Amino acid sequence: MNHTSRFRTHPLRRGESEGVNLTPMLDVVFIMLIFFIVTASFVKEFGIDLSRSAGSMKTTEEKSVILITISATDRVWIDRRPVDIGSIRANMERLMAENPNAPVVVRADASSSNGVLVEVIDLARQAGAVNISLSSEG
Repeated sequence: MNHTSRFRTHPLRRGESEGVNLTPMLDVVFIMLIFFIVTASFVKEFGIDLSRSAGSMKTTEEKSVILITISATDRVWIDRRPVDIGSIRANMERLMAENPNAPVVVRADASSSNGVLVEVIDLARQAGAVNISLSSEG
C-alpha cells in the first residue's frame, strides 16, 4: 500500500466540487440573526431626554407651580429661597402637602453639574412630585 494513495489524485467527477459546504453555517447565521432581531424588539430603554442648551424659558408667575432653581455654582433655590441640598426633600414634602397636584419646574443653569440636577429630581420624586418639568438657563 502506497502512502500517497490517501490523497485524491484522480480528477473530479461531474457534479462534484472542491471546497467547503457553507450551507449549514449560513443556516445557523440566519437563525441567530432572526433570534437577535426578535429579542431586540422587546427591549425598552428608559431615560430622560434633556437638552441643556443655553436657552431661556418664559415662566408665568403662579402660586401653584413649585420652582426649583440650580445656579452655575450648584446652589439650590426653592421658590426663590436658598435651600441646603439636605433639606430639599423636607421642603418639597411641605409644599406638596399644601398643593399635591402642583407641577414642579426644575430650572438648571447650563454650567451646573448633572449630578446635582439628578439628585434634585430624585429628591422631588421621593417627596411625591409627579409632574416634573426641566428648564435651562444660560
